[in-house]
Amino acid sequence: MLVKTYGSAVYGVEAITITVEVSVDNTGKFYYIVGLPDNAVKESMQRVESAIKNNDFYMPRTKLVVNLAPADIKKTGTAFDLSIAIGTLAATGQISNPEKLNDYVIMGELGLDGEVLPIKGALPIAIQSGRENFKGLIVPKQNAQEAALVNSIRVYGVSNLKEVLGLFADEGSIDQTVVNTREVFAHAQGDFDIDFSEVKGQENIKRALEIAASGGHNAILIGPPGAGKTMLAKRLPTILPPLSLPEALETTKIHSVAGKLPVHSTLISKRPFRSPHHTISDAALVGGGGIPQPGEISLAHNGVLFLDELPEFKRTVLEVMRQPMEERKVTISRAKIALDFPASFMLIASMNPCPCVTFSHLKAQCRITTSKRVW
Repeated sequence: MLVKTYGSAVYGVEAITITVEVSVDNTGKFYYIVGLPDNAVKESMQRVESAIKNNDFYMPRTKLVVNLAPADIKKTGTAFDLSIAIGTLAATGQISNPEKLNDYVIMGELGLDGEVLPIKGALPIAIQSGRENFKGLIVPKQNAQEAALVNSIRVYGVSNLKEVLGLFADEGSIDQTVVNTREVFAHAQGDFDIDFSEVKGQENIKRALEIAASGGHNAILIGPPGAGKTMLAKRLPTILPPLSLPEALETTKIHSVAGKLPVHSTLISKRPFRSPHHTISDAALVGGGGIPQPGEISLAHNGVLFLDELPEFKRTVLEVMRQPMEERKVTISRAKIALDFPASFMLIASMNPCPCVTFSHLKAQCRITTSKRVW
């Protein structure tokens, strides 16, 4: 018997709907997953088999073929486990209303006991599912609040495999997750742990940062250790203009794809602040990987990227930032795919005036020659 379920794959900050075709017949005793799966996807059959058996369902011992279409796109990660498991149960006649599968996108990683574990990219998946007019989206409960930011589709958060089957038997068995996006956005927008108003003194640099913030200009802070460079930089996002709702959704999508959203979080309503260590690599800063993932400059989109101790960063790392800073986006190209990530950020850097850090100090004597100083 052939059954189709639907999942979604995230590329860049956008999602593509994937058709999960499951076929069961009596011509062999093997499990196959085709459609360019990576190792994590191939291993899903072991998780699916254990989850089905441990929840007292029947796992076929005959030939089972899973095709992830379109088959020419690389599939990665563990989020297809739940789609494959539901397709397997439907193909063996263990779901009473298999026709309902056409109305839902189903995503989630399965534990061996049938627990549904969280995934990355729930927000772009929900946006794409709404565009394609699916009736509902089934995701792990930990991702339900995030996905429910999209009000054009019903979102159901599930904790285990049996809850998914119960939903297909009776749609009222699980409450729909509903989030008032504008209310959540307005409530959290001005809630800061630190604030620029807490800084006492430093009037000149405060004035300079206020001007930089008003125009979105980049800035560099030069001064001895303890002068307050990092303290001021961390508080800069609190005086930037508030995020608009479209900007907040775009920023949340990036963090969702990168797996950087806190558990049970919904919307990033404050401008991000990213401060990578000076040992960071080129790929970690601008993004990369076999299937490219967002780097620090994209995680800082609509916010502030702070480079502390600027001279300590490798020259190649600083050079790769030139084009993204001009174009406000970064294009990552690989052999079979090229993805664009947004990278509109405000760059703030800090450094000491000389390598020995004592120049202009009241009591210490600088040991560096004039030619090696910043000023």
